[in-house]
Amino acid sequence: MTLTAAGEVPAQAGQPHVTVLTDRCAGCQECVIRCPSGALAMDASRWVAVAEDALCVGCRQCERTCPFSAITVDGPLAVPARTEPGPLHPERLTGDSSEIRPGFGSWDQALAEASRCLDCPDPTCVRGCPAHNDIPSFIRAIRDRDLAVAHDVLRRTSVLPDVCSRVCDQAAQCEGACTWSLAGGTPVAVGKLERFVADHAPVPPPARNQLDGAGLSVAVVGSGPAGIGAAWHLVEACASVTLYEREAEPAGLLGWGIPDFTLPAVVAARPWQQLTAAGVHLRCGTEIGPGDIAGLLAKHDAVILAHGATLPLRLPVPGGDLDGVTDATTFLKAGKAALRNGDAACLRESYALPGPSEGGHENSSPQVLVLGAGNTAMDVARTARRLGLRAVCVDWVSERFALARPDELDEARHEGVDIRFLRTVTRLEGEAGRVRRAALTRTRQNRADRRPQPLGGAPEMLDADLVVMAMGYRTDPAFGTMLPGTPLAREAKGLPGRRWLASGILANPAPEFARSKPVGKLALGREAGLAAAGLPLQQRLWVAGDALVGPSTVVEAMAQGRHAAASVLAARAGRGPRREPRRVLVAYESRGGRTARAARLVADGLRGTGAVVRAVPLSQVGIAELTETDLLVIGTWVEGFVVAGVGAARATRDWLAGLPRLAGLRTAVFCTYAVSPKETLVSMRRALEDRGTVILAEAAFGRSAQNLAGDAARFTGQLMAAAWPRGGGPIDSAITVRNH
Repeated sequence: MTLTAAGEVPAQAGQPHVTVLTDRCAGCQECVIRCPSGALAMDASRWVAVAEDALCVGCRQCERTCPFSAITVDGPLAVPARTEPGPLHPERLTGDSSEIRPGFGSWDQALAEASRCLDCPDPTCVRGCPAHNDIPSFIRAIRDRDLAVAHDVLRRTSVLPDVCSRVCDQAAQCEGACTWSLAGGTPVAVGKLERFVADHAPVPPPARNQLDGAGLSVAVVGSGPAGIGAAWHLVEACASVTLYEREAEPAGLLGWGIPDFTLPAVVAARPWQQLTAAGVHLRCGTEIGPGDIAGLLAKHDAVILAHGATLPLRLPVPGGDLDGVTDATTFLKAGKAALRNGDAACLRESYALPGPSEGGHENSSPQVLVLGAGNTAMDVARTARRLGLRAVCVDWVSERFALARPDELDEARHEGVDIRFLRTVTRLEGEAGRVRRAALTRTRQNRADRRPQPLGGAPEMLDADLVVMAMGYRTDPAFGTMLPGTPLAREAKGLPGRRWLASGILANPAPEFARSKPVGKLALGREAGLAAAGLPLQQRLWVAGDALVGPSTVVEAMAQGRHAAASVLAARAGRGPRREPRRVLVAYESRGGRTARAARLVADGLRGTGAVVRAVPLSQVGIAELTETDLLVIGTWVEGFVVAGVGAARATRDWLAGLPRLAGLRTAVFCTYAVSPKETLVSMRRALEDRGTVILAEAAFGRSAQNLAGDAARFTGQLMAAAWPRGGGPIDSAITVRNH
């Protein structure tokens, strides 16, 4: 094996060293293009990569992105230590709701951290961010000391930089996908840099800088992050937006679900203050159920459901119906109000909790048992501590696989929260109808993807004056029939796209900084939810955020809300006659080339309508392409033998089977055949109609080559008559064309 070492002299101690395996190097230049430090170049005489150790920073992007595994990097990462301000623990916790996690307090801190960013040519941090913030660009603006430009960069993809920078789990998203993290080191503090921008320059309000939504009336249900993202994008496009919220105040989870010591009230309130000032009509105290959707559609051109996943999960154990057993939502709302009003005694009275010296032990405080040890559970327990209560959290998982961040667990423990992992509650016991104690059973868990298993033995008894179930939330099943397929699984299906593979984000499956979470796989899964938010589940009805994918994160929900709003604008949904298609996609599955030729003929004919028409192989069409389509034409060849049975090509059948709901999407189908198409068109039509599409035309093109152009022209003409009626009226029926 031939080795080409970087440089002409051995690498110095403490200097990264690059080795190129020349018998593997194909000269593709992937490493040269992606190297952020200019350490790699091409040897023109041999057309292989060469490296200069003196310029190498050890980020190992070349290792991760080389398709032939021709490069290895040894040695340390040449990057300064991360700037990390510690938490601000109050001297007296009781009654103190001040923010505990500080941001960068000076330009020196921000610039020191910004200098660690490599400004990567293909930044994996952007792929790890659910909103796809242009992280290198806003960090570059910080280095230039230009916060206005930094805000301009962020507002292209985010309307909540002040919120997300505080509540995002960056380690499993942007920072976990940072090239330093993927190389086994400590990433750039993206979250704190984003917060620095928002803390030191006001977040700009919505700017009505486009007219795409002029004349559109859109209803948004729910005022949480998804509703904020949708309303913001729509109002900037000059649409008329009415927001329906069942609570008395807007902001959803941001308002009632996240304590002030994590997300100050002034930060949570900022988005809706700006949205109402921009003209969004708020209808608080208005609960929208499934039976109200038809009325909203009659009143508005489009509806975006962003009502979240708000039903608390409850552990079905004996004693779960005792007094003193409540859920996280109820407790957090009451706890936040008590802290803001300085009235912890009122909360104790509402929960019938004993006073500080009435609990059976002198000088003891009432004890709150919190079921769960995730983010919500930590919020409950830490709120309880600020109300002068003792708090114990139990969770049946191992701490290695905990949902809460390690820093959040450390903060909670510092504040006196007793967190016990590998335990589960098997029953609750009470006296006079009120909960008094809980039976805890130990569990065992060896893998994150396996459920913990209860162990035998006598249970541990724990006193409890109040039990709060904080194990998460679920979507409202009442919307199930209206929103089929929800909650949507955020899973990437099939092989990752070439761009994802080439970026290197999948090369390190589970970085240590990301708590060994598969940041690349998680990012790919989020893309499925983001794309689905752009597809209506019924005509003129979109859904986004937790209502679509189940409990997720603030930044995911916000990004999906924006994507749903962009789809509404692109579709120009309206209550009147449907507009003529502007975007046409002709997708084909072709083996011998004849179906591809037919697809190109159809596409050429449809271009005469003035629409933007694309003809692409079926394998290149995913959800993202479908969200940008007004008319979908699908072509396939007929596979099989007439005697044994024929049908659409297997690849076509598999593609149709994997389609999501395409409510109201206008479609047409054609096939090419040698002997007979038999039921090919019928089966394709049924598969598409099952997903809510409207079939405008279908045709089968026989074997004769000289007739292909004529068959395609007749099919195209009939399709144009259906999709572009001269009267401009709605399409009431499908036109079927058969050229057998």
